[in-house]
Amino acid sequence: MTEENFLVPQDVYLKSGIHIGTKFRTKYMAPFIYKTRPDGLSVLNLQKIDERIGIAANFLSQFAPKDILVVSRRENGWKAVKAFGRNTGTRVFAGRYPPGILTNPALKNFIEVKVILVTDSWPDRNAIKDAMQMGIPVIALCDTNNQSNDLDLVVPCNNKGKKSLGLLFYILAREYLRKTGKLGANDEPSFTQEDFTEE
Repeated sequence: MTEENFLVPQDVYLKSGIHIGTKFRTKYMAPFIYKTRPDGLSVLNLQKIDERIGIAANFLSQFAPKDILVVSRRENGWKAVKAFGRNTGTRVFAGRYPPGILTNPALKNFIEVKVILVTDSWPDRNAIKDAMQMGIPVIALCDTNNQSNDLDLVVPCNNKGKKSLGLLFYILAREYLRKTGKLGANDEPSFTQEDFTEE
């Protein structure tokens, strides 16, 4: 796969640090790891990151915005997920996920969705648990230290950095709009990567 086929130029990926993992690696994430740096940090395979973002966008594009829920307990993801929700019309939870909103129809804030996307499978585990209970597929952004059990689709990336999360959600929003026909295949969206990234 050449760089031309990437969703964004390779240097844009590299600048965001989307490929820089943690010093800890799980066996689940080993297939996505390209190498370990001398300082002990694992480096994720850029092609696999790009490939999986594409697969996630394809999968999400099969659902209407109201049927998608994006959850981010981690503060570094709040700006990115809110921008994603604003630009795609999907529902988002930035902050503490209210348990039971997917499973308990008696709750005032009960919602029905068909797919959820979480920014980190550990802090967002309550949302994953609810989704599993309801048979809702889960897409999760996973760093080298994440477990991938109970997940339907793993998108390997640095899921802790603001720049990395901003870039990922920017690409995802753009591709979602392109694949659902709200944006021409080669058109650029009205929003920019900066709208998704913390200053």
